[in-house]
Amino acid sequence: MKTLNEIREFMEAMGIPGRDLGELPSSTKTFPDGAHWRIEIAGVERPSTMEALIDEAKKRNITIHRVIATVGGSTYCTFEELKTMAQMARDEKIEVVMTIGPRKAWDVGSKELSTHEGSMQGFRLRGSDSISYWLDDMMRNIEAGFRGFLVYDEGVLSIVNQMREDGFIPKETVLKFSVFGGYCSAAGARVIESMGANTMNPLSDVSLPILASIRKAVNMPLDVYIIVVDSFGGMFRAYEAPEIARVASPCYFKFEPGTSEADIYKPWVTESWHQEFIRQKVKMAFIVKEILERHAPQLKLSEKGPSDLVLPEPK
Repeated sequence: MKTLNEIREFMEAMGIPGRDLGELPSSTKTFPDGAHWRIEIAGVERPSTMEALIDEAKKRNITIHRVIATVGGSTYCTFEELKTMAQMARDEKIEVVMTIGPRKAWDVGSKELSTHEGSMQGFRLRGSDSISYWLDDMMRNIEAGFRGFLVYDEGVLSIVNQMREDGFIPKETVLKFSVFGGYCSAAGARVIESMGANTMNPLSDVSLPILASIRKAVNMPLDVYIIVVDSFGGMFRAYEAPEIARVASPCYFKFEPGTSEADIYKPWVTESWHQEFIRQKVKMAFIVKEILERHAPQLKLSEKGPSDLVLPEPK
């Protein structure tokens, strides 16, 4: 019989930590500009939301490096709205990761999500038709100028990565693996990175030792929730942020407060509501920036528009 130590040694030989790193070693990895952390805000649903985010960031003198846009689904935006958002982001040097419309909850089989066992099944697309619809909406976004996309389905990730390698889509396209993929270990992160993910969102409640072990196993940035919707736990890890940046660098601090994604991202939520809500998200990011400056000034925040960001290219 193999011992636990032998199992852990086997994992280590694969480049996967055999245990969570309770000693919390400092990460030796950074962004290309030498920074340890950046800011990511979710929920830029329309051009009016982007305008409010940019305005609030300027008022508070804080840089927003990346936004997760159209969380309710890019299919709810007109093509002109998409192009307008792409141009605004380009002008402000903000990387944009688009959330494509078609997903499991849109499908006729989504009834399984309302059952206890059904809700435990993976949040993946059903069948090739749904995948082709997703890809078609992605092409619409690419035509509008966007170069970043949220992926939560490994099958879709494999297709889009192959498209990128073959030049079927722009080679600079950024693929972010979603929290809905459910990954929360070094082994899982290694799999996603090997499949072409450029950045990933671990589950929102991962501990510091788990984050440290994930960081040891992969090089891609980790997108770590500092505040998350109540339905995901509602935690606000503001005072953990310095330690998160220390052990998980390079990382994006992600801000997504609210009751639940189902509540705040339905398309019938008014644009004016999102305009005010996004200002609160920027304020929360500013508070965390103050905490980092006070407690961990040695941890560097990227300046505006670092060269490795992949900006939209509207025509």
